[in-house]
Amino acid sequence: MSPEQESNSRQELRHSAEERRAAREAQLIASEHQRALKPNDFPGGIHPPENKHQSTGEPIGTIPLADDLSVPLVQHVGTTALPLVKLGDRVLKGQKIGEADGLISCAVHAPSSGTVVALEPVPVPHPSGMPVDGIVIRTDGKEEWCELHPCEDFRKLAPVDLLEKIRDCGIAGLGGAGFPAAVKLDPHGGTEIDTLIINGTECEPYITADDMTMRERAAEIIAGVEILAYILDEPERVLIGIEDNKPEAIEAMRKAAEGTRFDIVVYPTKYPSGGEKQLIQILTGREVPNKGLPANVGIICHNTGTARAVYRAVRYGEPLISRVTTVVGEALERQRNIDVPIGTPIRHILKHHGAHRGLMQKIIHGGPMMGFTLEDDRAPVIKTTTCILVPTREELPPPPPAQPCIRCGFCAEVCPASLLPQQLYWYARAEDREKLQAYNLFDCIECGACSYVCPSSIPLVQYYRAAKGDIRIAEEEKEKSDRARERFEFRKLRLEKAEKEKEEKRKARREAAEQARKQREQNAESPEAKAAKQEADVVAAALARVKAKQATPEQQLARAQRSLTSAEHRVERMEKKLQEAPAEQRDQLAAQLKAAQIKAEEARQKLAKAESAANISGSPPSAVDDAADVQSGTAAPVPGDSKDKAQQAIERAKAAAAARATMSDADKLAAEIEALKARVAKSEARLQKARDENDPNVDAFATALEKMQNKLEQKMREQNNGGGAD
Repeated sequence: MSPEQESNSRQELRHSAEERRAAREAQLIASEHQRALKPNDFPGGIHPPENKHQSTGEPIGTIPLADDLSVPLVQHVGTTALPLVKLGDRVLKGQKIGEADGLISCAVHAPSSGTVVALEPVPVPHPSGMPVDGIVIRTDGKEEWCELHPCEDFRKLAPVDLLEKIRDCGIAGLGGAGFPAAVKLDPHGGTEIDTLIINGTECEPYITADDMTMRERAAEIIAGVEILAYILDEPERVLIGIEDNKPEAIEAMRKAAEGTRFDIVVYPTKYPSGGEKQLIQILTGREVPNKGLPANVGIICHNTGTARAVYRAVRYGEPLISRVTTVVGEALERQRNIDVPIGTPIRHILKHHGAHRGLMQKIIHGGPMMGFTLEDDRAPVIKTTTCILVPTREELPPPPPAQPCIRCGFCAEVCPASLLPQQLYWYARAEDREKLQAYNLFDCIECGACSYVCPSSIPLVQYYRAAKGDIRIAEEEKEKSDRARERFEFRKLRLEKAEKEKEEKRKARREAAEQARKQREQNAESPEAKAAKQEADVVAAALARVKAKQATPEQQLARAQRSLTSAEHRVERMEKKLQEAPAEQRDQLAAQLKAAQIKAEEARQKLAKAESAANISGSPPSAVDDAADVQSGTAAPVPGDSKDKAQQAIERAKAAAAARATMSDADKLAAEIEALKARVAKSEARLQKARDENDPNVDAFATALEKMQNKLEQKMREQNNGGGAD
């Protein structure tokens, strides 16, 4: 062999060795990857009859559009959406008709074009059977779409923009409780997500909606997974879990995932491996902590149907207005999966699948393990409607009456959450909420495995659901009570603080007043204080004189007359009430009448005094006028004390009264008429003066004048009729 041949031979050996080494390394990496993808197991679980072949015999189909679509405003976990339309509005297919209210909420869209004919409570698939607010659309058959906003390349958008698009399209989880997808994709608290899990398990018997979707629409699912991974900043692992009883779906998904880094993980069929926590344990070996979320361990989990809905929303701008639903049961002539608009009445679906009313035992929303019976077949398909099961009595016989627990322990053996169902049952019956929470009631996923194996046919899940509801209500009431107590205590502290501040201010004022008083006492003997006191006395005397002059005798007379009239009217009203009152009220009313009579008598006395004063002011100048002039200050100044002048006027009035006493009745009447004429003339002059000077007492003067004129006319009529004759 030549040297050149030997050199070539050595190079070939070296290359073959390198190739063998690279192959071994690749094999080691592959085997390590396979070991990493080896599924784990979870505790408990059962193997009920699957009954999945009935609905997989034909492709996903459709049914004719219903005349009316009833769209509930709450089809998801969280608060009810706010309506955006009103009665009579025409809506287009895909148009938003309900806006998400808050973070944990979902938008609602019109499944077809038509007219809004009602905004009212509508039946909805729920264990309670209670209606919720909804919008009823009368379809026009045109299927006219609203304007959509497609996106050719989602990578040109920021993750936050994609999240907003998903939220705006109303995407909610299609495999479970309907949690808003955008909220789950945006974990709060800065948690790092290293694993994205796509749940294709569909372990519930009878349901094949996800199975058929993976068979026929695998490419759209994988495209949706790519968007989810992009939003989550490309987590290290993307795992798509499928049970081994779906070979066609597994093959389709593997083919669609070629060229991606997504791993299709197949694991043995066992119920309830589709539970979120159970699937995480199967695929990763991690356990979600008590009362924790998958994000707490770095994992986000979504359903295959949700991934496809995300793709349709981002790529074509389509909101979530339809879903694939399994329609199955021996009471139906046709069993299959259909892509049905949300809001379609279940009654309409059964009609197009040949439901035999005589064979129907009940209508179950969901599967036989976790579903519930519908009381009203007018309830519509919603975002979480995975299956409509219509079994016959032979297919799904009603459970026998519950018997006492025999403490067999089967329920604890099959519980996938490693709980003690028997103890929870006893505490639920005893309504012992503390023990229920101590035994982790809220870790129960309500899968129904315990009820399935119970030889006593005890509806354990129903007890747990009711206990959870009671605890939630009690916690809400306690929270309200705590808030009310906090408000009360805060108000009490605020009032105490305000009262303390007021007391401090009062104390400061008292101290200041006391100090001022002492200062005044010290300065009381000073000339300045005496001068101030004299000045204050002069001012007080002047104010008293002004006040005395403010009211004329006529004004006093008018006020007295008004007071008497009011008092007499009150006496009349009280007498009438006393006559009409029942016996038990008469004593009280009699006391009130007595008080009113006393008031009236006092008013008469005041009127008499006022009339006397007015008569003095209107008497002839010889006596009465002199006294009035003295009182009013209009008399000519006469030397002497003012007290002597008043005394003289009083003496003259007494003399005039004595002279009238000796007169005949006719003379007295004539004198009274003359006196009244003089008073009327004087009152007219006073009234005219008041009007000229815009006196505020004009009305009082006018009232007094009118009364005196009436009295004069009365006296003159008496004189003309011969009254006063001897």
